[in-house]
Amino acid sequence: MDGVGSFGAGRTGSTVDPIAFAKQPQTILRVLSWNADACNYGVFVGLVGLLACSFFGLLDYKFSSISSIKDRKKAVMLEVGFSGFWTFLYFVSFCFLANQWSRTTADELPLDQGADAARAAIAFSFFSIITWAGLTARAVQKYLLGTDMSLFTTEHMDGSAPTQPYPSNSPVGVPAETTETYQSPPFTENNAAPTYQVPIY
Repeated sequence: MDGVGSFGAGRTGSTVDPIAFAKQPQTILRVLSWNADACNYGVFVGLVGLLACSFFGLLDYKFSSISSIKDRKKAVMLEVGFSGFWTFLYFVSFCFLANQWSRTTADELPLDQGADAARAAIAFSFFSIITWAGLTARAVQKYLLGTDMSLFTTEHMDGSAPTQPYPSNSPVGVPAETTETYQSPPFTENNAAPTYQVPIY
């Protein structure tokens, strides 16, 4: 705790590094405290997943207005990483909830209270694995499409002849005239030696 301000915090007005904040022991302990049992872990994964879906939905809406290719790449890579990680967390949630449910005895559930809710949570965790895996696959497709450099070539993919950038002045149905140029191209060299006249004073 060397070099910190009062009460263990940095100086007022200093910038906060999110990576250094995530590595702090109290941050790690707080996250572990959220996931003390299967129900809290499932709620945590579901709540953060809901917030992330809202964020990425907004990002999808604004994606076409992002003009920088680097910013688009960062957004797609963020989506690939987060969606893949959240697919894994939902898989862990499904296994954790199913394991806890198999260990639950009838004595712990008087009057079968909460049994339907527990089964629904397990089922939704399973289906969330599928949906998040689909989101990961779509994000990977977007990333691979962005790195496909054949989209930026001048060749035509459909095999049709390229169109002229400017329309011809000739009437429709009449072939364009092939005439000689009006003047010789610039910077051409004559083989004849130049003749100079010596000025007379």
